[in-house]
Amino acid sequence: MEVTQLASVDGRITPTNEATIPLPDDGLYRGDGVFEVARLYGGRPFAMDEHWDRLERSAASIGLPVDRPALEAELGPLLAEAGDVEANLRVMVTRGGRRLLLIEEPFPYADSATVATVTYQPTVILDCVKSLSYAANMHATRIAKERGADEAIFVTPDGTVLEAPTSSLFWAGPDGVLKTPSLDNPILDSITRDRVIREVTVEESVYDIAELETATEAFMASTGREVQPVSAIDGRELEWPGPNTTAAIEAFKKAIELELGAAASGGAL
Repeated sequence: MEVTQLASVDGRITPTNEATIPLPDDGLYRGDGVFEVARLYGGRPFAMDEHWDRLERSAASIGLPVDRPALEAELGPLLAEAGDVEANLRVMVTRGGRRLLLIEEPFPYADSATVATVTYQPTVILDCVKSLSYAANMHATRIAKERGADEAIFVTPDGTVLEAPTSSLFWAGPDGVLKTPSLDNPILDSITRDRVIREVTVEESVYDIAELETATEAFMASTGREVQPVSAIDGRELEWPGPNTTAAIEAFKKAIELELGAAASGGAL
């Protein structure tokens, strides 16, 4: 089903290109606000309660009021207008008090991706916050592309492996043990990451870049990517999809089907 781009601004639904937001609003002026992106399968949002909860946690971290009941009430009419689509649902709350819900076409990710490590120092006061201030994340992806890769992997100046700009990272080395940075690191508490960890055996810790340099397979996980194999790290080719990656793909697919039903997942997986 073709996705019609729709926006709900404080409950008023219009085509996205016709939506307007009153100014001034520090959400636009200063990136002061929070957001979430959920996936719609057959028009039904996956893990929506977790997305609402994380939105509230992000907002609380920066002292931003969020009217969750209003957002939840405005979501129903928007989903009804969108229909049984395979799409993304973006939710934003701005410092100016705007509530935005948008139906978006999913980004067409390839079967695999190459990545390049990019040195990055997280901002402590925004740890685990999905704020509208994503300029650094987007620029890291551009840096990786300039190096011939599809996406970046954040590595701190002291060599600690973190995550991709909009995804979690998993990898396995010659021993076959699947690993991912733990939440003791300054990384986002990813909902897709959590679902993968529930379904497959994963070791979580703080890892030095030397660990990643021994990887024989890897994948990124996020709402948009679901589970996407990594085919090369810093130009070094990997097996893809490796056995752990294949297991994670199947496990995540089953998690969606369990929550929404096989019919809802349709051909999106």
